[in-house]
Amino acid sequence: MSHGARVIRTGVSSGGPAAPPAAASSSSSAGADAELMDGAYFRSCAGMLKVAQMISLLVGFISVNNSPWTDYSAYSYFQIVTMCDLVMILFFYIIHIFRIYRKLTCVSWPLAEFLHYLIGTILLLIASIVAASKSYNLTGLVAGATFGFLATILCVLSIWSSYKVSCIMQSTSKYH
Repeated sequence: MSHGARVIRTGVSSGGPAAPPAAASSSSSAGADAELMDGAYFRSCAGMLKVAQMISLLVGFISVNNSPWTDYSAYSYFQIVTMCDLVMILFFYIIHIFRIYRKLTCVSWPLAEFLHYLIGTILLLIASIVAASKSYNLTGLVAGATFGFLATILCVLSIWSSYKVSCIMQSTSKYH
């Protein structure tokens, strides 16, 4: 008994003639190698959005790290939140690039990503507000807080797109 959907690959397309057995086996092995990474995700809107988030978080972290601090607790909190967010976004980026979500079907990946962005964005917004209020016009600290706010805006865009995928698409598929 099978508990999940399976994809059966054939060497024949629905509209074309049957391929010879040798060609079918070589194309299926080449297809398996080509499918290791999702090249289209690099160029997709969601993929580029994740890269932009990671870059803005990294720039914000480096700006704060290389500046003289006026308040240790505020900026250490900012650094922890930016690095945790960066690691989690990188984690989800790798999940999408290597198509791990297809292998681990026990996890609802759209829901997990939505919850990550929801919690991470709230924490990043709080950290950016605290960092901005404690910057005292020091250039590096202001830049770090600014990139924190930029990353927050980019994360809000990801919340919206993951909400559309996980909630709206699932509710419309019930009626079809």
